[in-house]
Amino acid sequence: MHLGSGIIGCMQERLIQSHFFHRATEMFVPLLTWILITFPLWLSPFHPALVAYFIIAFDLYFFYSSIKTVYFSTLSYSRILEYEKIDFASSIKELPDVANLIHFVVIPNYKESLQKLASTVEAITKSDYPFKNIILVLAFEKREAEAPGKSEELKKRFGSYFRDILTSYHVLKPKEAAGKASNQTAAVRGVDRYVESKGWNRKNCLVTICDADSMLPSNFFSYLSAEYLADPLREYRFFWAPVLLYNNFWRLPFFIRIQATLSSILRLAFLSQKDNLIQISTYASSLWLLKEVNFWDVDIIPEDWHIYLQAFFKFGGKVKTIPLYTLVTGDAVFSGSLVKTFVNRYEQEKRWAWGVSDIAYALQRSFNTPTIPFRIKFQKLLFLIENHLLWPTSFFILTISASVPPLINPVFKRTVLGFFLPKLSGLILTLSSSMILVYIYLDIRLRQKMSIGTRLALLPLTFVQWYFLPFISFFLSSLPALESHTRLILGKKIEYKVTEKA
Repeated sequence: MHLGSGIIGCMQERLIQSHFFHRATEMFVPLLTWILITFPLWLSPFHPALVAYFIIAFDLYFFYSSIKTVYFSTLSYSRILEYEKIDFASSIKELPDVANLIHFVVIPNYKESLQKLASTVEAITKSDYPFKNIILVLAFEKREAEAPGKSEELKKRFGSYFRDILTSYHVLKPKEAAGKASNQTAAVRGVDRYVESKGWNRKNCLVTICDADSMLPSNFFSYLSAEYLADPLREYRFFWAPVLLYNNFWRLPFFIRIQATLSSILRLAFLSQKDNLIQISTYASSLWLLKEVNFWDVDIIPEDWHIYLQAFFKFGGKVKTIPLYTLVTGDAVFSGSLVKTFVNRYEQEKRWAWGVSDIAYALQRSFNTPTIPFRIKFQKLLFLIENHLLWPTSFFILTISASVPPLINPVFKRTVLGFFLPKLSGLILTLSSSMILVYIYLDIRLRQKMSIGTRLALLPLTFVQWYFLPFISFFLSSLPALESHTRLILGKKIEYKVTEKA
């Protein structure tokens, strides 16, 4: 019996490691994406009613998701107002061991302007954290010739504000993917050596990954310290505050402004969904956790959800992302000219959508982690699949699919269901679109908090520009996501391109 189990286990391990299994898991969701987009075309001649019921069900699901987004974004906003009244800087002084916490702020960057980096570092210096236990880590790429000069200038200007400033110069190695993951790994490995040389406990060292354009709020480190010390499973946690893309709001072309607003509201809604929360962009965790999972995998591009999955498949349900109800602000894509901004925004969305490759990783790890309950792994997989499947398919199903069955199948068009399908689908979509009024309200309120007001003359524009949302959703969301999925099917990887935010 034992021998038979061993043979089966060995065969299973070989299957998981095989190229066939890797490609099958890699293509699973992208193929499903194309099936969902095209199935009204090839199924309507035979089973139009089945297509119609699916479209109606999907429309209702989208309506439910719209209501959920409104509810959770409003909830998050109210909690942000509540938590901003708490003086974390004063309250943490009474906590035991708080003075032993060391904060490392890692800023991975490549060819970012000195002015941009200086603005980000300056925001950190305005922290209300009552201890001088913040160490800045400037994570440059060796191939950037200007990096040493930037490092020296930043040290000269801000050295007195930090306990120390460390600099790393990442050398891109074979089999590494250029981008945040490989850069961060090189930098935080250096942090780990630094901590070891000091004899510090890794569980007392918090690493915050901060994008080069992320402006941390003044209460960030005090709030993070309070949450970390209050959590009995702190070393297994990630901590995240939403990054709202408002820094350069009124400089943006209107189509980027809409996307910046929508992305910010969705992140706000995501914040209160604790069971499914996974960090994005700027986040913190213990150095101990990063060390335990051997830091970020260096051969991947989207790294934020991936590092969560690395930790989840090692430690199971203890790994969670804890919400921080405060606001980080960042830049939306802006490259000066309209066309260049459009192209760069498309490339950014394509890179984000490449996160669908995480599903292959999660499926493979699900088979070789028997100690983690199946139910927990299945829920996590469903969440990943849902997010990456809806991204490229929603536009097509919501806007085009309802008109396909009556068009392809004239007999079905003469039925009651065939006649009412486009009308019913349009009604549900209109009801869903009415939620935009709440998004506009939250957008204005959030920007008021950040002193980014709306001039009275521009107020009508904040409403009118939303009429372009279907056009923008297609070209700057569904289409780049579909390209990423298609590239994954064809085995054509994308390359990391730094997003210009001039």
